[in-house]
Amino acid sequence: MNAQLHHLTLDRPAATRLENEQQAIVVARELAERFGATASRRDHERLLPFAELNALSQSGLLAITVPEEYGGLDVSNAVLAEITAILSEADGSIGQIPQNHFYILEALRTNGTEEQKRHFFARALAGDRFGNALSERGTKTVGHYETRITRDGFGYRINGRKYYSTGVLFADWIAIFALSETDRLVMAIVPKETDGVEVIDDWDGFGQRTTGSGTTILNNVYVGADSIVSHHKGFERPSTIGSVGQIIHAGIDLGIARAAFAEMLEFVRTKSRPWMDSGVERACDDPLTIARIGQIAVRLEAASATVKHAGRKVDRAQIATTEEEVVAATLAVAAAKVLTTEIAIEATNTLFELAGTSSVKLGLNLDRHWRNARTHTLHDPVRWKYHVVGNYHLNGVIPPKNGAL
Repeated sequence: MNAQLHHLTLDRPAATRLENEQQAIVVARELAERFGATASRRDHERLLPFAELNALSQSGLLAITVPEEYGGLDVSNAVLAEITAILSEADGSIGQIPQNHFYILEALRTNGTEEQKRHFFARALAGDRFGNALSERGTKTVGHYETRITRDGFGYRINGRKYYSTGVLFADWIAIFALSETDRLVMAIVPKETDGVEVIDDWDGFGQRTTGSGTTILNNVYVGADSIVSHHKGFERPSTIGSVGQIIHAGIDLGIARAAFAEMLEFVRTKSRPWMDSGVERACDDPLTIARIGQIAVRLEAASATVKHAGRKVDRAQIATTEEEVVAATLAVAAAKVLTTEIAIEATNTLFELAGTSSVKLGLNLDRHWRNARTHTLHDPVRWKYHVVGNYHLNGVIPPKNGAL
C-alpha cells in the first residue's frame, strides 16, 4: 500500500469489537434510544449528526459486515437489515448514512485485492467511515457517468462532479466511482482530505435532511493504482453487491414505517378525539380506527418477515455465489424492497389519517416521518422491481446485474 493509504490518523477512541450478532442488536438499540431523543430537533434545525456518527463508529456497528477471516463479525444480512431498521426508526437520516459504507465494504469483499481487503477492512474495524461519490445529475440515466479516471504516471487522476453524496460529509474515506479510459466503472478509495476533493454541504431535500447528501467536486484528484477496485467485475458475473445494498435500503424504509406506527399509536391513545358518529368515548375504541391500525400492523409484520427471509437468501448467495443463488437473493430482496417501500408510505400517511388535524402542528414535527419515507423511497423505483420479478417468473428473464437489484 502506498503512503496515501497510511496517512489517516483519527482523533477518536478505538472502536469496540463486537462479539456476536445479539450484542450488535443490543448496541444498536442502545444507540437508537440515544439518537431518537434528539432526532426531531436535528431534523427541524438541520443539525448534522457528527457526534452521533462518532458514537456509531466507536460502537463497532460499522464493522459488522467485515468477513471473519479479516477479523470481523460477518453478521447475517437479516441482522444487518434489522440493525439498519433499528437505527432508522430512531432517526431516518442516521439510518441512511451507513448504507453506502456497507455497500462499499461488500464491493471490496467481492472485487478487492487481498491487500485492499486487509487494509480497508482493518480501517472499518478501527471505526473509519466510508462515503460514496457515485450519483451524477444531467446524465442520460442514473446508470450513466461523466466522471473520468485517467492514467498519470504510476497512478491516476479523477475529474468530475457527484451529487447525492450521502454520508461523505461524515466520511474518512470516499469511494469515487468513475469510468476508466476503456469505459469500465471503477471504484477509487481516497481519504476525504485528498487534494482536489471538495465536499459541499448543499443537500436541501425536504426529507432525510441531515444525511449530508450534497455535492462532491473532484478536481484532478490523484489516486494510487493500489486504491483502484474494478467495480465493473462485480456485475459481469453473479454477485451480491446489489442485494446487500438493497436490503439495507429495505431496512431503512422498515425503520421509518415502524417509527410512524409507534407515533400513531401514541397519538391516537392520548390525544386524538373520536369521530362524532362513532358512538365511543375514546378514539382508540373507534372500530374503524382499530381495523385500520390492524391493517398497518399486519403489513408491517409481513414486511419484516420478508426482509428477514431475503436476508437469509443473500447469506446463501454470498457463500455459494452461483447464478441460481444470486437470482433467488435478488428476487427476494426486490420483494422486500417493494413491501417496505409501500408500508413506509402507507404508515406515514395513516399516521395523520388516524391522528387527526392536531397531528400536523409544526411543533410536533411528525411530518418528518412522511418526508423521510417519501424521500428515501425515491432511490430505486419499485415499479421496476415488479417488472423484474414478473419478467423472471413469466418469461424466465434473469434480473439485470446492477447496484439497484
